[in-house]
Amino acid sequence: MRILHIYSGNLYGGIETFLRTLARVQRGAPELVHDFALCFEGRLSQELREAGATVHLLGAVRVRHPWTLWRARGELTRLLEREGYAAVVCHAAWPQALFGPVVRTLGVPLLFYQHDTLTGRHWLERWARVTEPDLVISNSRFSAGNLANVYPRARYKVRYYPVPPPEPADPNERSRVRAELGAKEQDVVIVQSCRMEGWKGHRLLLEALGRLTGLPGWGLWVAGGAQRPEEVRYLKELEGMVSRLGLGERVRFLGQRTDVPRLLRAGDIHCQPNMGPEPFGLAFIEALQAGLPVVTTAMGAPLETIDSTCGVLVEPEPGALAEALQRLIQDGEERRRLGAGGPARALALCEPSVYLRGLAEDVRSLAERRRS
Repeated sequence: MRILHIYSGNLYGGIETFLRTLARVQRGAPELVHDFALCFEGRLSQELREAGATVHLLGAVRVRHPWTLWRARGELTRLLEREGYAAVVCHAAWPQALFGPVVRTLGVPLLFYQHDTLTGRHWLERWARVTEPDLVISNSRFSAGNLANVYPRARYKVRYYPVPPPEPADPNERSRVRAELGAKEQDVVIVQSCRMEGWKGHRLLLEALGRLTGLPGWGLWVAGGAQRPEEVRYLKELEGMVSRLGLGERVRFLGQRTDVPRLLRAGDIHCQPNMGPEPFGLAFIEALQAGLPVVTTAMGAPLETIDSTCGVLVEPEPGALAEALQRLIQDGEERRRLGAGGPARALALCEPSVYLRGLAEDVRSLAERRRS
């Protein structure tokens, strides 16, 4: 069976990482072949092609320019009529709103992939609500809990993202990366790797670390670059906080990176203290795989994925976060204990072959329902 995944493709974050992973691991379930349709060329389209996937371009779409949408819908219509896909998956509300009606009109089974929290209030979600999918795949139980805000009658399955284990690392890699980024071997390096968005908790993390300036032997690496104008402004605000809190020599903003697994293997603690509920959190799973203890706030999907064997959940306020980080910075044995529990936890949640078999079952059941 061949299925088509539709997405925008102009930014890069968790959804893009998931799609890239799907292209790379699909050989583990040959029953399904994954093709991709994007509106924009960029890092995602390049990485999908490098993984051997077929990428179709529908053309750049700007909703404020209706003719670009009509043109892209025409491209999708011709693609679906020509290729005969068993199902189409729209990733997030934007492609569901724009392209779901085309899929429905042509009678192809339609899946909506719920990557985010849904409130039903955003104009894109209200637009997406017009076309109800045959099945929703939610990336966590937390996400599924708010699905009814947009699709109250939809059938759904919860499937955690597939995250393959990292490749074996060069034994000298850790020392090399730390030297490259100015960290001493004995330093405790905290890593935050995520989109440059306020709710990801950069401000909270800096406020907490501002309380630890008297504690020697730690540093922070922030991986993730500004991709939109508001993110550029946000980054400048964070740089100002670093200066104001006296953290200048301890904090490094690394920008957009393609080697996050390498950074994690060179780090000691992963901390992303969200200020809003995380729908899933691929960064946490990648940190667990790298053997890093995870510190985050007790809300959203991390309540499902991070437990006492591999991490620490705290209230979203500076004092509690500073206390948890200080304890791990000073207690190497506790860091090692929590880090050692990470790989097994990640495997139990996100083993790729389990995910691929489950997705194949979902598509097959839709095809059987359609035939009956």
